Amino acid sequence: MNVVFALIIPLIFILSFLFAIIKKVKIYDSFVEGVKKAIPLIVSIFPYLASITMLSTLLDVSGLNDLLVTWLSPVFSFFGVPKEIAPLILIKPLSGSGSIALLSDILEKYGVDSYIARCACVAHGAAETVFYVGAVYFSGIKRKRLTAALIISLFAYLIAVVVGCALCLIL
Repeated sequence: MNVVFALIIPLIFILSFLFAIIKKVKIYDSFVEGVKKAIPLIVSIFPYLASITMLSTLLDVSGLNDLLVTWLSPVFSFFGVPKEIAPLILIKPLSGSGSIALLSDILEKYGVDSYIARCACVAHGAAETVFYVGAVYFSGIKRKRLTAALIISLFAYLIAVVVGCALCLIL
């Protein structure tokens, strides 16, 4: 089964190239044209990515992240979410790599089969890095309603974490 999954991506590329050859598309020229369009996209996304990176770093360095964890732990506990995963819940919308590091620490500290570890895995998988995805999607459009989209995304993420932890408790 692993061999099949390992071959899927190369197979998609080969089939795409064969289809392009059959349709008499100039593959290299099309590729270069696509790359030309990527450069303005990267330039438009960069300020958003830089601000997200600075924000997540400032939260850690300033101690505000620890303060938020202290304040929100009772709220999370009230909803059945272990307070031990509060830092993960707070960092996940900001930083994918930071959340992976926290998830690894939780798995190492509490064991992979513990309730806390299962909830941490659910919290990690419950959402994407909301601010990064918002920056990428909203950088390319003229009409921006980023605030509403972020609030809805974060609310959905928190609901997913609460429901996921409840399911972890039951299962």
